[in-house]
Amino acid sequence: MASRLLSAVRRRCPLDFDEARALVVFGPRKTGKTTLLAQRFPHALRYDLLMSDVRAELRLNPALLRQEVLARAPKLVILDEIQKVPELLDEAHWLIENTKTRFILCGSSPRKLKRGAANLLGGRALRTDLFPLVSAELGDFDLGKALNAGLIPQHYLSKNPDRFLKAYVEQYLQEEIIEESRIRKLQSFHRFLETAALMNGELLNYAKVGADCGVSPKTVREYYQILEDTLIGFSLNPWTRVKTRKLIETAKFYLFDPGVVRHLKGLPHVPAKTREFGNLFETFLIHEIRAYLAYTHSNLKLSYWRTTSDFEVDLIVGNMQLAIEFKSTDRVSSDDLKGLRALGQEHSPGRMLLVCQTPQPRQLQDGIRCLPCKDFLRQLWAGSLT
Repeated sequence: MASRLLSAVRRRCPLDFDEARALVVFGPRKTGKTTLLAQRFPHALRYDLLMSDVRAELRLNPALLRQEVLARAPKLVILDEIQKVPELLDEAHWLIENTKTRFILCGSSPRKLKRGAANLLGGRALRTDLFPLVSAELGDFDLGKALNAGLIPQHYLSKNPDRFLKAYVEQYLQEEIIEESRIRKLQSFHRFLETAALMNGELLNYAKVGADCGVSPKTVREYYQILEDTLIGFSLNPWTRVKTRKLIETAKFYLFDPGVVRHLKGLPHVPAKTREFGNLFETFLIHEIRAYLAYTHSNLKLSYWRTTSDFEVDLIVGNMQLAIEFKSTDRVSSDDLKGLRALGQEHSPGRMLLVCQTPQPRQLQDGIRCLPCKDFLRQLWAGSLT
């Protein structure tokens, strides 16, 4: 059922070659890469490296790819889950140099390619990342469902997402990532995943997480790098240009999907007007912005601003073109505005937004605009915010 619904979803991810001969499409497992490529390029010659027989044959004889492409001369070849057989990159590279065939290399993790120092096509490929579903791809978008089920297509589109979330965490996060990353302390990594969820959106503290998991701070740093390399999370760096207030200079870390965060925390359905709902609300909106910037090929960087005296703004876009605070409340208080007010006094951002759940937009004092979540999402994907 979910696969049929997904086939009707028009994804926003661009798959443009421009003048390149190859595309590299990365995204976490189950985000819909295979479905998207099948929809956009139905006539491509495709090698599915998740299939054990295909994978085994090409591992034993990578030259088979070259021989078949030379014999068939297809316009486009898709190598799905390329990290499973990175040796094929050398063959793809040769074919790009010596034939007219184009390639799409698709995978859920660039880590294994980097670790093996695999040939990354000599800079001839353009990279595109596919995110979980975004609000603009869903006509009848349900915020509560997005925060609890998450936006991995199979989970959001399912009537029983908890079963799929359980399988995703147990079979993918804990097994495949461990296998690909050569982690030896399995129980420690399992505890780390749960701790990383508990600290989702918080300042990175390797010593504290290490104490909770029974490993060294160095190992914790490596674990976080594994999550980043396998696209399961990302670091949000601090804004570090000091004017008058002393700043925090420690990164935050966000897991890639609010449903996965909720499941790893062991939480039942998270209702509105709770602290946990607020954390998932912030996580979701930051990833919407990341997806929008990636899909529109924007070079704007993201950061957050926080002083040692605890004034904080959740997200800075670019060079202070936009400053955003996320609050899941439907009643805005002066406490909700103090971070933006302090930032406005110090840096004068181009625009300051408070994204919340009030019924209507409001223009507040000090140049701050209050936007309901639904209005913010509409304006974001219309391109009128950045």
